[in-house]
Amino acid sequence: MAAQKINEAHEHIAKAEKCLKTSMSKWKPDYDGAASEMAKAAVAFKNAKQFEQAKDAYLKEAEYHTENKAYPSPPRNHNYKDMKKMPEAIQLIEKASIMYVENGTSGTAGIALDRAGKLIEPIDLEKAVDLYQKAASVFENEDRLREAAELLGKASRLLVRLRRLDEAAVSLQKEKNMYKEIENYPTCFKKTIAQVLVHLHRGDFVAADKCVRESYSLPGFSGSEDCVSMETLLAAFDEQDEDKLSRVCNSPLLKYMDNDVSVSPCTQYCELSN
Repeated sequence: MAAQKINEAHEHIAKAEKCLKTSMSKWKPDYDGAASEMAKAAVAFKNAKQFEQAKDAYLKEAEYHTENKAYPSPPRNHNYKDMKKMPEAIQLIEKASIMYVENGTSGTAGIALDRAGKLIEPIDLEKAVDLYQKAASVFENEDRLREAAELLGKASRLLVRLRRLDEAAVSLQKEKNMYKEIENYPTCFKKTIAQVLVHLHRGDFVAADKCVRESYSLPGFSGSEDCVSMETLLAAFDEQDEDKLSRVCNSPLLKYMDNDVSVSPCTQYCELSN
């Protein structure tokens, strides 16, 4: 079966090479036809578990599309995990995303970068942050703020996990501004909570308090469960009331938040009170 697929792949490569040949009656190479044949060759190599050759075929396909000024949607399963060459795969996706933007298909670029972030996240959080931020920027430039905010959310979560808290605070504020612009106020409330927790982890009580005060202008925030909870949390910090702080930390509102953001403010309290 594998040998048959490999032979099939080489047949498609031969056809691709034929498409590129010129003659007296054919002045220009048929890049579209060559790209199509290389795509088929790549699939055949992949089915034969010849992943390096599949990768080379996909690169050739991309090269021919570039010559033809046409950029297809990114294939979903190139088996980069099986190749164990994730960094190289990510570089290829980033290169493709630039081509998509240049071709006027920025949405496809954003999707590709998001997909790359998911691929690399288990092994390189720093690079995943970079990819999610790039994807968010692409969607923001297209005024697709919901998608941009969601991607910034992924970056914010990882920034917290990496303990890059100053950057996380900036990212969360940008997220919140986007949700405010599209009038998704309930999500703004949740981002306020995340901001407060991050600022408290940073040891910046003033910034945490400012986030709550600024959120009073959001429709429905004042008097809400989110608002009352944050006011109680800040009061507990200010008064160094460990019992009150423990009650807030163990409330369902905080207990079931993203663990990367809600990592016990009680721990921060203990550090401050010692």
